Amino acid sequence: MRILVVCGAGASSTFVAQRVRHAAHAEGLAYSAFAGTEQSLPIDLDAADVVLVGPHLSHALERIRHDAAVRGTTVVLLPDDIFQDLDGSRTLALLQEAIGKP
Repeated sequence: MRILVVCGAGASSTFVAQRVRHAAHAEGLAYSAFAGTEQSLPIDLDAADVVLVGPHLSHALERIRHDAAVRGTTVVLLPDDIFQDLDGSRTLALLQEAIGKP
């Protein structure tokens, strides 16, 4: 599973990507996670199975969902408090819920 975490400039998405990657590996899941920006999204979408969208990009959610749907990519809007998820376990749970995995 390839997870793209998107934010405005790439800083906060880098932290979330690292945390969810560590949480997935701790669960024995072969997930990769990488950070992207709103500007790099059209290119990064081609390499992603799931896109986790930072809460501050909620204004662009419909466009992101449209662009992702063309590629068959799932999109999840992260909640406002996601940056408090220091070990990535909550982010991983949100991701798994969105893709229908326990």
